[in-house]
Amino acid sequence: MATPRFLITAEPLALEPLLAAVAAAEHGAVVGFLGVVRAEAGLAALDYEAYAPMAERQMAAIAAELGARWGPLALAAHHRVGRLAVGTPSLALAVGAPHRAAAFAAAAAFVDRLKEVVPIWKSAVPPGGAGEEPR
Repeated sequence: MATPRFLITAEPLALEPLLAAVAAAEHGAVVGFLGVVRAEAGLAALDYEAYAPMAERQMAAIAAELGARWGPLALAAHHRVGRLAVGTPSLALAVGAPHRAAAFAAAAAFVDRLKEVVPIWKSAVPPGGAGEEPR
């Protein structure tokens, strides 16, 4: 089965299938990015929720928007939902482009736009917080 380009999932993320999905002979650059739940004082985990059908459509729309700005790009992004402990990847993103400058710029812009417009919500879970699973 082909890897979906844009996906909201409760399953663990893997970057390699996304890198393969955007690789093409005309792409001289393929950039991969993992967004990871970072350690902060008072944080044990993040709970992510999303309206998946709209989120996936909006991720595809962002990719089209970035392609219009930086030329021919291939993008794939998967975002996790559910409770994610510190150190767990929440976003996997791959961008293929003819040149590295466009690939890096498009990756950064994609993450910025995702945070602005895609219906994904997160809430902090403190240590010992409601429903926190013991380690």
